[in-house]
Amino acid sequence: METDLQAVAPQTVRVLFTGGFSRRYTDGIREFEIEARTVRGVISAMDRLYPGLGEHLEEETSLAVNGVIHEVVYTQIIPADAEVFFIPRIEGG
Repeated sequence: METDLQAVAPQTVRVLFTGGFSRRYTDGIREFEIEARTVRGVISAMDRLYPGLGEHLEEETSLAVNGVIHEVVYTQIIPADAEVFFIPRIEGG
């Protein structure tokens, strides 16, 4: 059985950005390994690396976890060793 500490302990996840997004916000770096447990944790970790990036992630991207696109729910648990891909949002009119 998992202890309370294990339930909330950060774990390594792989974060990926598109080429265009990474050129604008992360000096062209497209892949990161960070410690996070939730979507909010992923966004916060990226914001610590690149101050202000969290706002862009929240406003300009959708999210895929292990290849499945999700509605952004900040409390969503990210599985250990997951791949989190931020996809620029497509807006229609």
